[in-house]
Amino acid sequence: MKPLLYACAALALAACSPPTAQKSTAAAAPAAPAAAPNPVPADLPAGAYTIDKAHTSVVFKVDHLGFSNYTARFTRVDGKLQLDPKNPGAAQLEATVDPRSLDLSAPPAGFKESLLGNQWLDAGKYPQMTFRSTRVDVTGPDTARITGDFTMHGVTKPVVLEAKFNGGYAGHPMDPQARVGFSAHGTLKRSDFGIAFGIPAPGTKVGVSDEVQIIVETELNGPPLASAAAPAPAPKS
Repeated sequence: MKPLLYACAALALAACSPPTAQKSTAAAAPAAPAAAPNPVPADLPAGAYTIDKAHTSVVFKVDHLGFSNYTARFTRVDGKLQLDPKNPGAAQLEATVDPRSLDLSAPPAGFKESLLGNQWLDAGKYPQMTFRSTRVDVTGPDTARITGDFTMHGVTKPVVLEAKFNGGYAGHPMDPQARVGFSAHGTLKRSDFGIAFGIPAPGTKVGVSDEVQIIVETELNGPPLASAAAPAPAPKS
């Protein structure tokens, strides 16, 4: 009888216990995606920005024999940007590069002179490369596609750069002017600009690729910090 009494007691206790909440089998509604933060500081001023040469690099890469991406850079770069943070699609960019500033890693004797000669850059005849934007398409909260006219070796062709806005500020006491930073990359075919020497024959990689990769890192200085630009109060008489 005891086992039967124990079973009855257990049933009674179960009946008197509060019911256990049932888990819902319905799928929870997905949370609304958080709005992407605006990467542009609210106080970043519109106006003219100029390249900070100390924080700018223009690097290029070409395939060498299929063995490596030969990498070099130009060290004399200048430029300006007209920027309205509230309307980035209206931005206008101009940049210049001096091909004679070509910087190579451990070049063999005569190698740099060859690249600056008439088979390649012909820098004596064409001492400047230029890029002037013709269109800016905003592709994300901090990215844009910049189309522009690029002139090299006396030839002008359209080139597209994919750009990323890295950040900026209106300035602070130790750097009392606005500053913005960008990364950009693109490709071009050097044969389009009349530089076809050493391009591999079809089906081979013996030579230097027609395709040139361009990598740009830059910072630009803009309008002065408002507090720095304010005139000092006149001395009291």
